[in-house]
Amino acid sequence: MRILTRYILKEVLSHGLIGTAVFTFVIFMRDLSRILELVVRNSASVPSVAQLFFLILPAAFSVTIPMGVLVGILIGLSRLAADSEVTAMRAAGVGTVTFLKITAIFGIVAWILALVNNAAIAPRSAAALASLTNSMASSQAAFEVQPRVFNEDLKNSVVYVQDAGSASGAAVWKNIFRADTATPGAVKITVAQLAVVSGDKDSIRLHLMNGELHEVNVTAPDQYTIQTFGEMETVLTAPPPQKPAQDLAPVTQLSTRELLNLAHSPKKDIARYYWIEFNRRFALPSACLVLVLIGIPLGLSSKKGGKGAGFVLTIVLVFIYYFISLTGQSLARSGKLPAVVGVWMANFVFAVIGTFLLWRVDRMPIELGLGQMASEQFKRLTAWRFRKQPQEVGAPTRQRFFSQRFPLILDDYVLRNFLGNLAIILLSFEALLLIFTLFELLSDILKNKPGWLACGSYLLNVAPSMLYQVTPLAVLLAVLVTLGLMQKTNELTAMKATGISIYRAIIPVMVIAAFLACGLFMLEQYYLPTANKRQETLRNSIKGRPPQTYLRPDRKWILGQNNSIYYYEFHDPDRDQFGSISVFEYDPKTFQITKRIYATRARWDTVLQQWAFTRGWVRSFRGSAIEDFRRFDVATFAELNEQPGYFKKEVRQSSEMNYDELQGYIRDLQQSGFDVVRLRVQLHKKLAYPLITLVMAVLAVPFALSAGRSGALTGITIALLIAVGYYVISGLFEAMGNVSQLPPSVAAWSPDVIFALTGAYMILKTPS
Repeated sequence: MRILTRYILKEVLSHGLIGTAVFTFVIFMRDLSRILELVVRNSASVPSVAQLFFLILPAAFSVTIPMGVLVGILIGLSRLAADSEVTAMRAAGVGTVTFLKITAIFGIVAWILALVNNAAIAPRSAAALASLTNSMASSQAAFEVQPRVFNEDLKNSVVYVQDAGSASGAAVWKNIFRADTATPGAVKITVAQLAVVSGDKDSIRLHLMNGELHEVNVTAPDQYTIQTFGEMETVLTAPPPQKPAQDLAPVTQLSTRELLNLAHSPKKDIARYYWIEFNRRFALPSACLVLVLIGIPLGLSSKKGGKGAGFVLTIVLVFIYYFISLTGQSLARSGKLPAVVGVWMANFVFAVIGTFLLWRVDRMPIELGLGQMASEQFKRLTAWRFRKQPQEVGAPTRQRFFSQRFPLILDDYVLRNFLGNLAIILLSFEALLLIFTLFELLSDILKNKPGWLACGSYLLNVAPSMLYQVTPLAVLLAVLVTLGLMQKTNELTAMKATGISIYRAIIPVMVIAAFLACGLFMLEQYYLPTANKRQETLRNSIKGRPPQTYLRPDRKWILGQNNSIYYYEFHDPDRDQFGSISVFEYDPKTFQITKRIYATRARWDTVLQQWAFTRGWVRSFRGSAIEDFRRFDVATFAELNEQPGYFKKEVRQSSEMNYDELQGYIRDLQQSGFDVVRLRVQLHKKLAYPLITLVMAVLAVPFALSAGRSGALTGITIALLIAVGYYVISGLFEAMGNVSQLPPSVAAWSPDVIFALTGAYMILKTPS
């Protein structure tokens, strides 16, 4: 019995660990790029980055540990049932109770780990993560100032840096324009040719060289002061870190004991809120136990479905469980159900169903056969390729698309297995991300009550973006599992014996991968931008935020086309008017100010096709000397020829534009002096990322053939390692591109080239 116990535990534990690791990685992918950018910027120490890495994991474990238990039991027992090992065990007198005792060990251990994670580790990590994020926000101040962009986030300062570099290990800025906005109406302007930069926790220290300081009150322009300097020290103060809203604070960061104390508050609404969270921390880990009850009978009975049935059942059951859980918590939050009943409702329902199935499985086996059912449905969908014509009497003929050698019956067989595995994996990843997203928004849903229609619409609009992100990983995993199983069962050896090489056998998989790559690009080009805009609007509604506009009425500094800088306090884009506007013209070589214009009002004259400035003054400079000064009631300046549309740039996210729109957006922003390095990286990634789908398929082939004898489990492990390698390298190169350490094209395309060359080399070295 000990041997049997170890054998079954090994089976369910191995699948459970792999399932938990894969699901956790899929969730963690969303934060990986942010962590890698911290590393590239050197704005966080290695211990801080490692700490950030580990602090993010407990929140994911709260969802993935119960899922891992269900995956382990369903796939492990399904594999035993598919290989008739369960039948042999039952013939030897092993009943359902024995399976329950053995797998209960696995479930109880997982329950203890999940309970410790939810009740103790996750709250502490959430509080530590909030504290670390705030400290990093302060310590990054020196690294957030980007060249060729007006940095308006500093306290009482606006800084424009034309170029940034380094010398002798220190950061160096070239051609600096700094406006001190502490005194309205009397903005102090400092320009310098060079600055040596050093930063600490909440400030940036500048050692300026070869510059000028201009001081004037625009209402008294006769009093104008210019000071030249060879060297000068100044300090830029970073803004204080944003504090979280009061209603969002606390619940995830409070300890379990604090929650219990707050649950006894005399205010019933507040007490109910904390009491729900307190019960939730114990109810979610307990899912490990109830999923054991329901997983054993389903796993033992899915002998025709094998591992495919295990995947399908996992997604269906997890979705049902979390849907019931969220519904119960919503009813408890509204007071329609007691908190304990609402939070524990999903566990109670699954426990009852699991107990019934355990009682029934020995008396009347549940023949699920999900894998066979899916296979039969797929055969029906593809039956048109084998359909006989009415006049045919002999053997059926197959329709040829390209030649008599493609596609063959073998191609149909390979494609059927590959597409079946791909569909199951995509469904698994999509459902996981949707569930985790819904869980993240749970507190906002319960608090703001946006309605299930808004929540459903949000999930429908965010689902395509998730599909876009996980498809390359799903293709990698599907190729490894498909070819790995074919290698294990000697089907690839049989193909070689009939004269079909490995290169010929994988053609249908490569064709589908290429079509998927094109499909991802088309999805991103024609659908995702619109869907991303809608999901952002719906997310703001769920979180109780006001609708966001893509126009930036608060932006007051813009670089002109002809060596000029515009500053205004008011802009009416509908009437094409400015209020209290200043224009600084400068020498591009020395970065000295050559002319300064101020007007209380400026409007676009459609007849003259120029800006008409009203009630102001203009002062010209020759070096540090004032060359000319005059007042005016109305004046125009030929060099200021920017059209009104030039000042109406939209602030948009790259995910909300397709390739052509982003290309035009970058071109427009460049003219205004905005930093477009990040956008250029994203522009190249719109082409590079879909192509990685084909690259992943190529890379998976040699690994599947080399590890095929070990089965699909080894393939999943290899897929996870490859995916980790790709996303780390991709995130690292993207972060380096964002901070101009690499050209945007190199940053975006290097991961594709590296993995493509590796895959091609390994395929060529593989015996065909």
